Amino acid sequence: MLRTIGRRLTSFFRATTPDPFVLAVALTTLVLALAWVVEGTSPVAAVRAWQGDSGFWSLLAFSMQMVLILVTGHALAATRPVRAMIRGFTSLPRDGAQAAALVAFVAMATALVNWGLGLIVGALLARDMGRACARRGVKAHYPLLVAAGYAGLMCWHGGLSGTAPLKMTTAADLVSFLGADLAERVEPVGFTRTVFGLGNLVTSGGLLLLVPLACYLLAPRDADPVEAIDAFDVAPDDDTAAPPPTTWPERLGQSPFGLLLVVPPLATAVVLFFAETGVDRLEPNAINLIFLTLGLVLHGSLVAYARAIGDATRHASGIVLQFPFYAGIMGVMRATGLAATLAAGLAAVAPAKLYTVTTFLSAGLVNLFVPSGGGQWAVQGPIAVEAARDLGIPIEQAVMAVAYGDQWTNMLQPFWALPLLAITGVKAKDILGYTALFLVIGGLWMGGSLYVQAALTTP
Repeated sequence: MLRTIGRRLTSFFRATTPDPFVLAVALTTLVLALAWVVEGTSPVAAVRAWQGDSGFWSLLAFSMQMVLILVTGHALAATRPVRAMIRGFTSLPRDGAQAAALVAFVAMATALVNWGLGLIVGALLARDMGRACARRGVKAHYPLLVAAGYAGLMCWHGGLSGTAPLKMTTAADLVSFLGADLAERVEPVGFTRTVFGLGNLVTSGGLLLLVPLACYLLAPRDADPVEAIDAFDVAPDDDTAAPPPTTWPERLGQSPFGLLLVVPPLATAVVLFFAETGVDRLEPNAINLIFLTLGLVLHGSLVAYARAIGDATRHASGIVLQFPFYAGIMGVMRATGLAATLAAGLAAVAPAKLYTVTTFLSAGLVNLFVPSGGGQWAVQGPIAVEAARDLGIPIEQAVMAVAYGDQWTNMLQPFWALPLLAITGVKAKDILGYTALFLVIGGLWMGGSLYVQAALTTP
């Protein structure tokens, strides 16, 4: 029955899903219209909010942080040790169900370390698993493998690169995202209370088990139709080696000794960060610094790493093009009060013990319009934190409620799937039927977990 639902949902989304950039433009039009109709904002004022420094151009620095998270994660995934590990995984499954479950588990586990790493490892593993299954004669449904590779984007915000918890760890970020007035009334919330807190460990750990199980159950059986990887236009790997060096600068660039110029200061900076700040105050720049250092070391030379970054940036084109549009959507929603209306509407109708659940649901809705963890936290964070403070709810529960809502509807919002789609050669409409089921399963688990936590801690 579950397999039948998955196939029917896939057929539905294949017939109805637009290109991600078309969706971004359509959502822009919808938000401008809602600002006019719901909030009474004039069209001219809405456009000003959309294109101004608080809108279209407001997240350029943060966009670069996110691009770096993606490309450093991609470059790390492209190192020989990681690629060898990925290829090793492809020899393990004995059937398509095991293959889908394994792809989902590995993608989600790595996404909890770094969302960019998890996204790219999931994409590469799905592609290589599809090739290995075809080569070994194993019946595997390639769109399900790719959907499983995307599943990490439904748990990433509970991991080390989660933007909402990262942006609550320092006083400076409190001011930047919550505003000076609210920041004066709220203490920083460390990682030990959010990402490393018991509630998140249970919630994220449950997702890590439930989604691979769903992938196992969704896999086609003997009589079911299967689309193998050969049915899709998958680009071959770029395995061309750098030309042999002919000058001493080229020799230095391709030699491990060139790393001595940059790895020691980078490694020192990482050590200093943890010595002076600790894991409780992790932030995006520190995450990028760590993965930049690891990538350089594992690639073995400056030139090899530069080539890996060059390849990775091709997959960031969707972010570069679409991120300003979503920043513009965020600007309209924030400036006109539309975000507050959407986020507070659900929260206002629920008692305190249901506040985190309704915040989670509203965050899932907002994420469809603002598919950026940082952008969404800028929009919804102040509302969630202020209300949690007034209701006497632990701030960390409100933070994670927004984080879970943001990651939850990634399963319907194809924006972050763009690099994965480029690597695997599938279309968003090919996988959304399966990811919609992940959304239902994950939503029930995350919502239930938030309710239990609130029931245990709220008077």
